[in-house]
Amino acid sequence: MSNFDFVGKRRIWFGLSSAVIITGLIFMVLPGHGLRLGIDFTGGSLLDLTFQKSPTTSEVREVLSQHGFGGSMIQKGGALGRDVLIRTKTLTDQQREAVLKDLSDKVGPYTVNRIEEVRGVISEEITRSALLALLIANVGILAYVTLRFEFKFAVAAIVALVHDVLVTLGFTAITGMELQSPFVAAILTIVGYSINDTIVVFDRIRENMKTKDAAKSKKKPEGYGALANRSISETLTRSINTSLTTILAIAAVYLFGGKTTKDFALTLIVGITAGTYSSIFIASPLWVWWKEHEILREKAVKVKA
Repeated sequence: MSNFDFVGKRRIWFGLSSAVIITGLIFMVLPGHGLRLGIDFTGGSLLDLTFQKSPTTSEVREVLSQHGFGGSMIQKGGALGRDVLIRTKTLTDQQREAVLKDLSDKVGPYTVNRIEEVRGVISEEITRSALLALLIANVGILAYVTLRFEFKFAVAAIVALVHDVLVTLGFTAITGMELQSPFVAAILTIVGYSINDTIVVFDRIRENMKTKDAAKSKKKPEGYGALANRSISETLTRSINTSLTTILAIAAVYLFGGKTTKDFALTLIVGITAGTYSSIFIASPLWVWWKEHEILREKAVKVKA
């Protein structure tokens, strides 16, 4: 891959990413699709039960599915695994009574610890906190990369992160995955993982810019492309190996975890894949495009002068 022209084919990479993101955005606004916000964001009902015998998650979910609430969050706890916390869409009195009756008949006897309604105010607070966390993360990254490298690197890194988040959101819209509070943690994890990959490439570009050959080539627009290609090639194995080992570990969680854990793991797999792609095919080519246009503008000004 040492001779592969990552930067020269940037129109292909940009076009591919644009197609994926636009498809996701279309699904977000299509009637019947869009982002399916769960109870953590929209509010709903919470059932806290303790069964006499430890039930399986699948047994509880099967009963809920019969009433149209198969996507509910189910968490088991307690020393013997008999405590079950169910978070579902808002239930009417009739629906709640029917669900509780079927749980008793088909899963086993239980005692009710609490039944609550999650208010929209709490959900709005979670949404605001999630958006604030993403904003702070991006501002911090912008400041850090600007101080350590340069502003153009920082902007390219932020664009790559926005790319990763949009790809992940588009995936959830296309698949109809229900978003719960763990989704926020997944997005922040993806942002951190992606920026780490991007920084590795940018750091190698900065080191290679110090060489004698690079110093000469920087005066030519095509010199930055060759510099970036070399840097990406030198870090490519590290980026791919790191991503693959991480994805393999998350894949195990996806294969053997419960439904809520599966959604969290799948979100991470998609986001980390997108982050690896953007660190190689989006961030560096975008930086090169900006530098090339800067040189061309400077030359145009000198010619006019």
